Amino acid sequence: MYAMVLSARGAPLTFEQRPDPIPGPGEVRVKVSACGVCRTDLHVVDGELSDTSYPIIPGHEVVGRIDAMGASVEDLKLGMRVGVPWLGYTCGECSYCRADKENLCDRPKFTGYTRDGGFASHLVANARYCFPLGEHGEDAALAPLLCAGMIGWRSLVMAGNGKALGIYGFGAAGHIVAQLARAEGRTVYAFTRGGDHEAQRLALSLGADWAGASEEIPPTELDAAIIYAPVGALVPLALRSVRKGGRVVCAGIHMSDIPTFPYHILWGERQVVSVANLTRKDGVDFFAAAAKADIRTHTTVFPLTDANEALARLREGKLVGAAVLRP
Repeated sequence: MYAMVLSARGAPLTFEQRPDPIPGPGEVRVKVSACGVCRTDLHVVDGELSDTSYPIIPGHEVVGRIDAMGASVEDLKLGMRVGVPWLGYTCGECSYCRADKENLCDRPKFTGYTRDGGFASHLVANARYCFPLGEHGEDAALAPLLCAGMIGWRSLVMAGNGKALGIYGFGAAGHIVAQLARAEGRTVYAFTRGGDHEAQRLALSLGADWAGASEEIPPTELDAAIIYAPVGALVPLALRSVRKGGRVVCAGIHMSDIPTFPYHILWGERQVVSVANLTRKDGVDFFAAAAKADIRTHTTVFPLTDANEALARLREGKLVGAAVLRP
């Protein structure tokens, strides 16, 4: 196999050849056909997440086909197309797992962070955390659904049933969630970096009723807002835009510090909540909703060896939609 490997915090990924991995009991080996590039990959590369062990292969929006199986694997078959997401293992024993909150597991493992991921020709995954994808849809178009889509879905559910929805950060997750929200009959207000007219045009083309800079006040009060950009300063901006009783959902795994803000923009039973990982049920529910809404992803495809370029463009805000690597 071959992979783009992170050898140390902040280092550029390097191309390596390795022996083919062998799946153990309850595991499958997946021949990767596409892997999305997520902002969480940037957090891994930049060392912004704790407990990273090096070397590590990033990537957790993986689409491929099973080409080897370990013992005791059920419900999956050789040749089956599957998706491998961020949450790669849970203990099944802690209080959170027993309460059907496996996204909060005390002893989880994460694809591309605490176990090798999909910036590679092959990876080994826990069979219980692989999603059969069927044969409909192109591999590169499906890849962003494995994190941007599923985390987007969980954050949309957390936002509640309000009709006026603000989306702060209109990238991979934002452009998927906008389509889900429109399919549910919601009104979408898209917030981007100032001057990012290309992202604003994409938002309007996907049915957003309004698109503007994050510092702007939308033309109507929002029932809820979801923040996908890892920028803490967006929290008070979003609070100023939601109505009394509204909710601001912080959907990233990492965010810069939230600045102080006056209490009166929180008062009125406004809420600030966070999303942590996802559950397998989230994935099942999301893929059903995505099929019903006929979600279309907007992607820029890079060869695997250009992973550093894809990450750089994501960091600089020069991507519209999602980046995807192909081995």
